[in-house]
Amino acid sequence: MKLLQTLLMAATVALSGGVAAQGTTAGGGIPGVGSGPGYHDPRSPFKPLQDKEGVVPWSTLASVTTKTENKRLVPVFPQPVQALNNQTVKVQGFMMPLEPGDKQRHFLLSAVPTSCAFCVPAGPEGLVEVRSKTAVKYTLEPVVVEGRMSVLVNDPYGLYYRVGDAQPTP
Repeated sequence: MKLLQTLLMAATVALSGGVAAQGTTAGGGIPGVGSGPGYHDPRSPFKPLQDKEGVVPWSTLASVTTKTENKRLVPVFPQPVQALNNQTVKVQGFMMPLEPGDKQRHFLLSAVPTSCAFCVPAGPEGLVEVRSKTAVKYTLEPVVVEGRMSVLVNDPYGLYYRVGDAQPTP
């Protein structure tokens, strides 16, 4: 069941791609794919995340672009993102559980809070898969975790980022 949940979530992320990641433009039109790390609904009770010193900003993670290769979209990571690969980093975001219960060892961090139980709040540039050493208590508030970043060039589930051996930090 756990594997099925993970696969379904990853498929949702992969299929939603840039559509869910679309923000707004100054004129109110629909922006292009990959235009940001997610759309923060102004009606949300949660404030947008503010950059924190020592924490990888979502603007850096969202700077990825895509290209078509063999009839599929593949990520093109700029040098600042590539430099994060295999490095110990801190990331912050809103938890999206991938397991039942209030303690999570495997979850997604999103740049924006979820506003719908059936919607993915961001595309792959606005999500980080987290595998934690210790269980992290689920919260609606933003969390910061520290661990080893993997920049995923060809993830079968369409994810761009994973942080392994993570642990919560203040």
